[in-house]
Amino acid sequence: MRTLTFVAVMSVVVVAQSPAVTVGTASVKPGEVAYGALQVSAGSDAATTIPVAVIRGDKPGKTVAFIAGSHGTEYASVVALTRLSAKIDPHALSGTVIVLPLLNVASFEQMTVHVNPVDKKGMNAGYPGNAAGTQTDRALALVADQIVKPADVVVDLHGGDLDEDLRPYSYWTRTGNAAQDEAAKALVLAFGLDHVILRDIDASNPASTRSLGGYALAQGKTTLIAEAGRSGLVLDADVDALVNGCLNVLGALKMTTRAVKPVAQPVFVTGGSRVAADGPGMFYATAKRDTIVKEGDVLGYTTDYVGRRTGEIKAPVGGLITFIRGVPSMWQGATLANVSPILTTVPPYKKPGH
Repeated sequence: MRTLTFVAVMSVVVVAQSPAVTVGTASVKPGEVAYGALQVSAGSDAATTIPVAVIRGDKPGKTVAFIAGSHGTEYASVVALTRLSAKIDPHALSGTVIVLPLLNVASFEQMTVHVNPVDKKGMNAGYPGNAAGTQTDRALALVADQIVKPADVVVDLHGGDLDEDLRPYSYWTRTGNAAQDEAAKALVLAFGLDHVILRDIDASNPASTRSLGGYALAQGKTTLIAEAGRSGLVLDADVDALVNGCLNVLGALKMTTRAVKPVAQPVFVTGGSRVAADGPGMFYATAKRDTIVKEGDVLGYTTDYVGRRTGEIKAPVGGLITFIRGVPSMWQGATLANVSPILTTVPPYKKPGH
């Protein structure tokens, strides 16, 4: 995630129309678009520059932040946000839009899955960051302060990483705050993906607020997470779904005049059960993403490095395969598949551990 000049992820503050809004090096007045960067200074390791764009409407309104690229090889979501800014007319916008397309620049440039290769830390697992920490910590501290803090709404975009064959879905993450939860649900349905993972968190538990979404929720923000894209592919259907979803969010918030038709019959699923590898070797999927399986159905098999079969991978529960490993590489603890039971009704919020 990168050295371009660009300012902003697969999130808004009510602002009086002050002379300028500044995010990183981007400073923007009403009716303007500005590009700049969050400049992460050197510390115990290298400096980095995170591109950002800011679009400010002629009229006052909310601030929405769109962030992608916490995992730099989730390409469809990154590409989607590089295309979003050009589709927003500041003269037809109320409020401010912050677009941060590529948070994990080193992951993108070095094609490293899941983590920042500079310090081997996950850039979606360390909020609110630490200005005195390693590169990931310092970067997340800037995002927390300059992106999340001024935002009313945070939209965090993701997708299947290089090793994940994933079907598109959104998350409706509930905190038990009725107003916050209903506002998030409205945006999830407006975004337009027809499958929704239902997840309940305790926003007072630091373990639940280390991700961008969890942190934003704990700060009282309306928060949406959406995923599309898989296995390193940049497919028009995935990119367009994310771009249109972001534009739908702005329409639903009345920041633009875009007409929005919320998903009428979403499919709600649980976060599901993951199957993890018990050691190194090679994995071969025999089941496909986005198919329904029964508990015990075979999803794939494993071999050693000379091709001898070492086991079968079976569904731990019945439900929908939301993603399955799309490459042979595996290691101890690597996620091979995720199966999510389909909900026939949406249960009330339940605080984890209670």
